[in-house]
Amino acid sequence: MTLERLDALSVARRAAAEIIPGSVVAVSGDWSIAVADLVREDKGVWFLRAGGTLSDLPINAADAGAILRGGNVDLSIVQAAQVDSRGSFAGYHATDYPGPQGHAGLIDLAGARRVVTVLPHNGADRAPNILDTLTLPPDGFRCVDTIITDVAVFRVADTGLTLTEVAPGWSAEDIRAITGTEVTVAPGLREMDFTVPPGKPPSKVYADGPSAIADLPDGATVFIDGFGGPGGMAHHLLVSLRDRGSRNLTIVSNTAGIARVVSFGTPPGRTAIDHSVLVENGQVAKAIASFPVSPSVSRPSEFELAYRRGEVDLELVPQGTLAERLRAGGAGIEAFYTPTGAGTLIAEGKESRVIDGREYILEHGLRADFALIRAHRADTRGNLVYRGTSRNFNAVMAPGARVTVVEVDQIVQPGELDPEAVVTPGIFVQRIVRRPDGFTGYE
Repeated sequence: MTLERLDALSVARRAAAEIIPGSVVAVSGDWSIAVADLVREDKGVWFLRAGGTLSDLPINAADAGAILRGGNVDLSIVQAAQVDSRGSFAGYHATDYPGPQGHAGLIDLAGARRVVTVLPHNGADRAPNILDTLTLPPDGFRCVDTIITDVAVFRVADTGLTLTEVAPGWSAEDIRAITGTEVTVAPGLREMDFTVPPGKPPSKVYADGPSAIADLPDGATVFIDGFGGPGGMAHHLLVSLRDRGSRNLTIVSNTAGIARVVSFGTPPGRTAIDHSVLVENGQVAKAIASFPVSPSVSRPSEFELAYRRGEVDLELVPQGTLAERLRAGGAGIEAFYTPTGAGTLIAEGKESRVIDGREYILEHGLRADFALIRAHRADTRGNLVYRGTSRNFNAVMAPGARVTVVEVDQIVQPGELDPEAVVTPGIFVQRIVRRPDGFTGYE
């Protein structure tokens, strides 16, 4: 009797069951892309597809690559040609042409937190596609967690493959007979289920600032926007952090609290809320900033005074380099060379090299435990629209934090924001807080 193999739609249904509501999923290959059509919209899943499109937002290829490298993709579902027993996979290849195949985008997808491959268990010549060692060049090295074929499901571990599910009518011995590597059979081996489970993502909207940062710990690194004036800062979140009292913080910002002393844009008789509220409260251990001191000698900032007293450390960074270090950290780029600062005090203790006759110094990308950012509007999925100076460092900080908390004036439902106006996709935003009525950025 000939055993029946699953069609591509059934394989896609089984792959869809691997998706957690609210997650970011990259897909590649016809079988994989079909998964997106099977997942209900109320699961809040972000699909990153070939060409750089993220769900209904216009994302270009460079941003899509940064999303993948930056560790923001929860799951990649990749249609492969071969998978080996240690979880390396090869994409589509013409077996009679050993050269480059023009599908290097698959290499990006291998960087997801979890990788699932879908593929026919055997080729047209009946040769196995699951092998002890790949015969084709790998596109992902030891990255696959789960293999789904038209007859079985395997989990991948350092010790090899474990068969966990079989297609209807198939047995473990049937699968072993057509697989090109040793297979361990799970004690709870079961028949494949093609039901896509329901589920909704957790809400990103928090009641207020204190609840949104209730788990911000002592010793955390925190991104906080800031420019010459108070515009663009998450004032409500700053006050919430002051009241929480988390200590020994490293703050990363363009400034370290000069809006209060500059008074640019501040109404008469009022004092701007800025990073100074944290410094005054003894919560800051270090600042990584470009403009940490007041432009006026007679009006020093709170951070400047604390630095003179030896209470805080400072890492001074040129403004453009700071922006690029933030961008690099969010894009998964560990370090880069820049000519800015070569031959100056900024270069002390840093690796340097000469490229095309010009000296460059090595700077490292920045990542944070939390980012406290400001935007004008957000939808409940976290897509952000900025206004005025709120776009300066907030947008580049959002991708680089483990938890990004945004303070906004208005929260709307998905679909109410113009996709072309969205600067920060919601995949970079974990928590949303509406600024309280009547709250201003001044004391």
